Amino acid sequence: MPRPVHFEIHATNPDRARTFYETVFGWAFVRLADNPYWLIQTGDGPGIDGALTPRLGVEPALDAPMAAFPLTIDVPDLDGFTNAVTIAGGLVVVTRSAVPAVGWLAYCRDTEGNLFGLMQTDIEAR
Repeated sequence: MPRPVHFEIHATNPDRARTFYETVFGWAFVRLADNPYWLIQTGDGPGIDGALTPRLGVEPALDAPMAAFPLTIDVPDLDGFTNAVTIAGGLVVVTRSAVPAVGWLAYCRDTEGNLFGLMQTDIEAR
C-alpha cells in the first residue's frame, strides 16, 4: 500500500517559516547548496521528513477553503503546542475538539498561512 514519504511547506518568507517551525517543534533545516530549498528533519523514529520551499503564488487568504492535504503533527500536550503556535506568530483556526477514542485535534495556520493539524493521542477523548 503506498504511504506518504515526504511533505513540502510552501512559504512566502522561508526564513520566517523556518524560524516558526524551529521554535514550535524543534525541527532541523538544511539548505540544499545554493537552491532555495531546505530539507526538514522532524525527528527520529516513526514519521516523515519534508522540505521548505518558496511559494510560487499568493499566500492563501484566511477564509480560503482547504486546497491541500493538511499535515497533522502528533504532540504530547495540545494546549501547550497551540500556545507555542500563537507565541511564534501562528493562529489557531479550529480549537481543541475530540476525535472519539483517538485524541484531541486542533488546526492552526503557520506564519505563511499554511494549515496544519495538531493531535494529542487520548483514547478517553469524547
